[in-house]
Amino acid sequence: MRLHIADHPLITHKLTVLRDKRTPSPVFRQLTEELVTLLAYEATRSVRVEPIEIETPVVKTTGVALSTPRPLVVPILRAGLGMLEGMVKLVPTAEVGFLGMVRDEETFQPTTYAERLPDDLSDRQCFVLDPMLATGGSLGAAIEFLFKRGAQEVTAICLLGAPEGVAAIEKQVAGRDVTLVLGSLDERLNEKGYIVPGLGDAGDRLYGTV
Repeated sequence: MRLHIADHPLITHKLTVLRDKRTPSPVFRQLTEELVTLLAYEATRSVRVEPIEIETPVVKTTGVALSTPRPLVVPILRAGLGMLEGMVKLVPTAEVGFLGMVRDEETFQPTTYAERLPDDLSDRQCFVLDPMLATGGSLGAAIEFLFKRGAQEVTAICLLGAPEGVAAIEKQVAGRDVTLVLGSLDERLNEKGYIVPGLGDAGDRLYGTV
C-alpha cells in the first residue's frame, strides 16, 4: 500500500476551518468540495491515459486522453456523497458508483446496506471517497468489495485519517494495488472511535444534523 499525506498550506488552511465546530454546514460543504478537488489532483497522478492526435490553430500535435474503461468514482454513503462533486469537477468523464455502509457504534464494524456498481470491475481504476479514516472498517470493507468485483487498482481519498485506521487498511490490503491519499494524518482515535483532534461526524456536519 502507498500512503500519500498532502502537504500544502491551502489544504491545511481549509482543514483548519473544517475542524472548527463553529463552521456552519453550508461552509463545511463548500470547503469539503474544494478540499477533495485538491486531494483528487494528487490521487489521479497515475490515472491511465492514452495518446491522441489533435490539431491546434497552429499545427498537428499529440496529447493524451483518459483511457477506457473510464475511472470509477465510488463515494461511501452518506458522508462520501459530500465529496463527489469535488472529485467529478476534476474528472468529469469518470463513471460513478455508490456504496451504502453504516458503522455499528458499539462494535465499530461496518454493514453494507446498498450498492450500485457495475458487476464487472476488471481492469478498472477505482477511486473511493470517504471523509474519515478512523478504525478503517468501512473503508476496508469498501475496498474489499471492489476487489471482489474484479477491480485491479483502488485509490482511497480521505480528508482525515488516524494511525490506527491506516495500519488496519495496510494490513488488510497487503499485496494489492492500493493507494491512500489523506489531507491529514491525525493523532489517534478516542474510546468512541472518533479521530482526535478530528472534526466530529463528517456526515452530520455536512448535512446539518449535529
